[in-house]
Amino acid sequence: MEFAGALVRTAGRIVALTGAGISTDSGIPDFRGPQGVWTKDPSAQRTSHITEYVADADVRRRMWRMRLESPAWTAEPNPGHLALVELERQGRLRAVLTQNIDGLHQRAGTDPSLVVELHGTMREVMCLTCGDRQPAEAVHARLRAGDDDPHCLGCGGILKSATVSFGQPLVAADLRRAEEAAQDCDLLLAVGSTLTVTPACTFVDVAADAGATIVIVNAQPTPYDAIADAIVRDPISEALPALVKR
Repeated sequence: MEFAGALVRTAGRIVALTGAGISTDSGIPDFRGPQGVWTKDPSAQRTSHITEYVADADVRRRMWRMRLESPAWTAEPNPGHLALVELERQGRLRAVLTQNIDGLHQRAGTDPSLVVELHGTMREVMCLTCGDRQPAEAVHARLRAGDDDPHCLGCGGILKSATVSFGQPLVAADLRRAEEAAQDCDLLLAVGSTLTVTPACTFVDVAADAGATIVIVNAQPTPYDAIADAIVRDPISEALPALVKR
């Protein structure tokens, strides 16, 4: 921890790459961890595949139920999120590249212009046919009123949370922003991610190839541990505030 803290304290342009682990202390379970959503119920992965979602109304109904019941709607940012806000206050945060869809970085106070939501956001809903987007609550009201498989009121197309499912491409503009940030940083801080999902994990390679220091904060080993300059296994809500304290 002391060595990792020294690396973070001396860095001037930091990019944070965050995964589900940073939000678990806010009461939002991760997917692949010991208590993860998919670990406990492997069948839940079907809701995250676009082909299954489009082809099967029952999969869509299950996804909408999961969205309505998600603890993310009442979750509050935790000290891990707030630590990144402190990095921004210090003028050293270049960007937050997040795999999370919960919006907690913005709610914590991180400037939305610094946040790249690689996997989209659950706080909006989009039509897969016409591309119309709207706040999620408008569709959730229809769900609560009994419409368990809502379709677009404009074109009749299938509605989906504005998140990136397996089988869907990431937004090209977001990928460009993330790559530019990773190339420009002097330290990449990977927090709460298994670093197994592409292309998000490849930004560690981009940063390392550009000469940046790599610090990983994660409870479990990752495929990138071998190239990391420092690894921290302590709980994120304790480790991040300690790392960013000057």
